[in-house]
Amino acid sequence: MPQIIETPVYRVDELDEAARHNARNWYRGTAFDDDWYASIFEDFETVCEILGITLRTHPVRLHGGGPRSAANIYFSGFSSQGDGACYEGTYRYAKASRRRIRDHAPKDTTLHGIADRLADAQRRNFYQLKASFRQTGRYTHEYSMMIAVDRGAFRDQDFSLADEDIVIEALRDLARWLYRQLEAEHDYQCADNQVDEGLRAGDFTFTRDGQHFG
Repeated sequence: MPQIIETPVYRVDELDEAARHNARNWYRGTAFDDDWYASIFEDFETVCEILGITLRTHPVRLHGGGPRSAANIYFSGFSSQGDGACYEGTYRYAKASRRRIRDHAPKDTTLHGIADRLADAQRRNFYQLKASFRQTGRYTHEYSMMIAVDRGAFRDQDFSLADEDIVIEALRDLARWLYRQLEAEHDYQCADNQVDEGLRAGDFTFTRDGQHFG
């Protein structure tokens, strides 16, 4: 014969600290928004456009059934050796990139430096430098990007190997910058106070020891 067993349940603010710790870990591992990085990717795409980078894309099927294009941006993180971010696409000179990146991110000296190095290398090479890059291997960090640089219409002429290295390193630095933005956003959204807000918004309930109930 069926039995009815009553179980008292609690919201996050009703739990003691040990139980709240368990509830937070459940949220981080199960209920955390899969698209937490969407705003970071969106900003990165804007930064790429300013710098003259065209990201490769791939089709993604929407829940409603139709496809959309998503940029080839990859990352893994945030506590293992080999974690990082990378991206795929092409690069060519973009006019006014120095000014535009400062307008977009006035306080971000890392982006300013990347734009300056790329612009200076382009000026020394008559604005003909181009690059293509793609992810290789099973890792997703800046050194998993295979980067090839040439001088476009002047490809048969010699150009400074130092400028080739400058372009490559600037593109890798942009991958490092992206990873730092992702890591900072992840840390922010996983902070106790942010997780508690998510638990309240979802009206999740837990047993006395912080095990998810409903």
